[in-house]
Amino acid sequence: MKVQNFTMHRHLACLLLFSAPFVAFAMSTPVNFLQCLSLHSDNATSISTLVYTPINSTYSSVLDIAIQNLRFLTPSAPKPLLIVTPLHVSHVQAAIICSRRYGLQMRIRSGGHDYEGLSYLSEVPFIMLDMVNLRSVAVDAEDETAWVQSGATLGELYYRIAEKSKTLGFPAGVCPTVGVGGHFSGGGYGTLLRKYGLAADNVIDAQLVDAQGRLLDRESMGEDLFWAIRGGGGGSFGVVVSWKVKLVPVPSTVTVSTLQRTLEQHATKLVHQWQLLGSKLPDDLFMLVSLQSHNSGPNRTRTMQALFSTLYLGGVDALLEVTKSSFPELNVTRQDCTEMSWIESILYFAGFPIDGPLEVLLNRSSNTKTFFKNKSDYVKEPIPESGLEGMWERFFEEDEGVAQMIWIHYGGRMSEISESALPFPHRAGVLYKIQHSTSWTDGGNEVAPKHVSWIRSFYSYMAQYVSKSPREAYINYRDLDIGMNNVKGDTSYKQASVWGKKYFKNNFDRLVRVKTAVDPGNFFRHEQSIPPFSS
Repeated sequence: MKVQNFTMHRHLACLLLFSAPFVAFAMSTPVNFLQCLSLHSDNATSISTLVYTPINSTYSSVLDIAIQNLRFLTPSAPKPLLIVTPLHVSHVQAAIICSRRYGLQMRIRSGGHDYEGLSYLSEVPFIMLDMVNLRSVAVDAEDETAWVQSGATLGELYYRIAEKSKTLGFPAGVCPTVGVGGHFSGGGYGTLLRKYGLAADNVIDAQLVDAQGRLLDRESMGEDLFWAIRGGGGGSFGVVVSWKVKLVPVPSTVTVSTLQRTLEQHATKLVHQWQLLGSKLPDDLFMLVSLQSHNSGPNRTRTMQALFSTLYLGGVDALLEVTKSSFPELNVTRQDCTEMSWIESILYFAGFPIDGPLEVLLNRSSNTKTFFKNKSDYVKEPIPESGLEGMWERFFEEDEGVAQMIWIHYGGRMSEISESALPFPHRAGVLYKIQHSTSWTDGGNEVAPKHVSWIRSFYSYMAQYVSKSPREAYINYRDLDIGMNNVKGDTSYKQASVWGKKYFKNNFDRLVRVKTAVDPGNFFRHEQSIPPFSS
C-alpha cells in the first residue's frame, strides 16, 4: 500500500542454488515435456509459443518481470526448467499431468508478489505455471457479480468493474499489480474490510484444476475444498483458474484523508489512542496508521512519523462528524479531506494522481521494486505508551526510512464472521494487524544480512505485545522464519503445525484433512504448503 511517500512493498525471499543434477536434468527434460503438453492439450498447435526454456531469448524477461524483491533477482537464484504460460484450461491440465509424469514440482504464479518467492523458486527441479495469459474479467453489473481469472491483477479487476458501474466495488487490496490468484487464496483485504470483510469472504464460486487434471467448480469440488481454497493459501490444493465474486455496493462519493504527525506533534499519544478506536468506528470508516523514522525532527534529529490514512464511504461532512466524536485529538479538518469516487480512491491509495487516467490500473509492471523482508502480527490488547517508545528506540537503530510498520484496524464486519467460516481465522478479538517491513535500495544484497537481522530482532521485541499461543500471522505475508516444510521428502503434521497453527489456528487441522482427501500424493507442495496426513 502506498500512501503519499510511504510504500507497502510486496516481498519475496529464499535464496536457492542450482545443483549439478538439477542442471543435468534440465538439459534433457524440455523436449519430452513439450511433447507431453502437446499430447494432452486441446490446442496443441499453440504449445510451442506458450513455453519458455532457458535457451529462449525472452525466458529471463518473462521470469523476471513479476519478481518484486531485488534480493532474489540474481543469477544464483534457481530457475524453472520451463515456464508455461497457458492460454486456456487444457494447457493447465496438461502441465499438471506432464509435471507428474516427469517428477517435476510445479510453482504457480499469478502476480509474483509472494513474499518468500514460493511462486517461482524451488530447490528441486520444477516448472513454473505463469497465469499471466489467463486474466479475463467478466463483470455482470446487473447481477452484481464477476468472473475473474487468476492471472488478472487487482488493478485489472477494479478497472473492469469501473467500466460497468460507478457504485459497485470489491473488497480486495490496494496494490494494483497484485495477482488475483494468490490474493484470494490467502484471504485478501483492502480498504473495505471493515465494511465487507475479506476478498475471500465474497467469493461465491471457483474453477479449479486438481492434481488429477480434472476441472472442478464449487458443486463438483464440494464444500470442503471450496472452503479450503478461500484463505488456505495458494499452491496446496490445485490450480484455481477463475473465481466468481460478489461485487459490493459503494457510494458515488467517498472521502479520503492522510495526516502526518511526528513525535514532536504527539504521535505517541495519537498512535496509542488509535489502537482503541476499532470498536468505536462505524463500518464505513477505514483508518490505517503507517510508521517510519525520519531525520525530520528539530535540527534534523531522528523522529518517528505516523501517517493516519482514512477512507470513508460517504461525504466529507459525515467523516468530520465521525472523527470529531471518535478521535478529536487527531484534529481532522475539511482541508485535510478530499471527496472522490471509489475507483479514484483506488488510485489514491496506490499512489497515483486521482485525476490521472484509470488505464494506469492495467499496468502489470511495478515501479516499487526494492530489497526487503516482511513479517506480520495480530494485536489483541493495546500496546502501552512505554511499549511504543521502546519501538521507536529500535526504529532509530535501523537506517532512516528503511523500517516501516503498517497497522490495519479490524472490527466491523471482520468481527462478525466466525473464525472457522474460512481458513482465515483472525476475526473477533483482533484490534489490528501489523505488517512489519524493512526495505532498502542502497547497498543491495551486501547489506541484506544487516536489515534482515534488524527485523528479526524487532519481531522478537514485539512478542510481548502481540497475540500468543499461537503468535498469529497472515498467510499472504508469508514468512519462512516461523517454520517450513522439508524441501525434499515428507513433512509430518507436527512439523507443519509449527507454522500452520500461526496462520490458521484450529482451522489448520481441517485444511490437512481436505489436503489428504484431494491430494494425498502431495503433488501441490512448497515450503509452506498444507501437507497430507500421510506425509
